[in-house]
Amino acid sequence: MNRYIVLYHAAQEVAERFARATPEEAAVGLAQWQAWSVRLGDSLVDAGRPLGAPATVTPDAVSDGGSDVIGLSVIQAASREEAIALMRDHHHLAFGSITVLEEQMIPELASAES
Repeated sequence: MNRYIVLYHAAQEVAERFARATPEEAAVGLAQWQAWSVRLGDSLVDAGRPLGAPATVTPDAVSDGGSDVIGLSVIQAASREEAIALMRDHHHLAFGSITVLEEQMIPELASAES
């Protein structure tokens, strides 16, 4: 099985709206996450969490913002296509987009882990 990092993209306003959700609205969102988690079963390595306060670091500066990534999860699947299929009906797609990235092993580290 391969591991995939799932990044949830949305406008910062969406993240702010989530942060201001009423307890009832939060309960609906939590129920959607729980249903998704159950549906994925063992394919879900880490359900993840919301992300905030992005900073971009370059050799010359640090700047605030500049990212529309508002959350992440980690899944596992036999192939890229299977990983994408696991995300096709994710409830986040009502708010934004999802990026699925396959983790790549660093050869030197992979041989040391064996």
